[in-house]
Amino acid sequence: MIKCGRPPKGQESQSRERVLDSALQLFLEHGYGNLSMETVAREAHVSMRTIYSHFGNKAGLIGAVIRRCSDQFVDSLPEIGEPREALLAFARQFISRITQPDAVRIRTILTGESLRFPELASQFYEQGPQRTLDRLTAFFSKHQRTGYFVELNPQRLADHFLSCLRNERFHKLQLGLAPIPNEDEIEDWVQQAVELFLNGSVAPNRKQQTITNN
Repeated sequence: MIKCGRPPKGQESQSRERVLDSALQLFLEHGYGNLSMETVAREAHVSMRTIYSHFGNKAGLIGAVIRRCSDQFVDSLPEIGEPREALLAFARQFISRITQPDAVRIRTILTGESLRFPELASQFYEQGPQRTLDRLTAFFSKHQRTGYFVELNPQRLADHFLSCLRNERFHKLQLGLAPIPNEDEIEDWVQQAVELFLNGSVAPNRKQQTITNN
């Protein structure tokens, strides 16, 4: 007997994750323009109706893929604790994720296809960089109220911090001109970027305290 109606919540969640897994691999293989929703449904062993009910359209599906990837470092910024250690922990997650081969490949595809598919560019920015920027902005705003950071627009602080992390080495990596960094190289990258940023953003009355604590 065929059962109708919505699947149990656990099964529904599993099917959604299966669709995201398949969509990521197919996106890496075919790009955005050449990827059909029918192909995703077939590879994920779900119906087209399931995909559309979860994600709406192809742009929404890829946006969900990007959001799941960005969750891994957006959620790594602690709500409490010493700001320097929080930024170090975030930076380790961020750089480790964006320098992975799949992440580099995703950005390459997005760069190549975003002009033809503005909905792709919009989904990528909203679900990836914008969420990261918003999370960091809230972090800096919170610690400005304690007097830790200089009185600068917190979004600008977040922008400058991300620019320290996505430096020239990252651009070379994106172009295939630098190898994937190992753990020691990532740690060196993190330490230099965070210390450089803090040197220009910690409030003057906190700098000596920060130096003493380190």
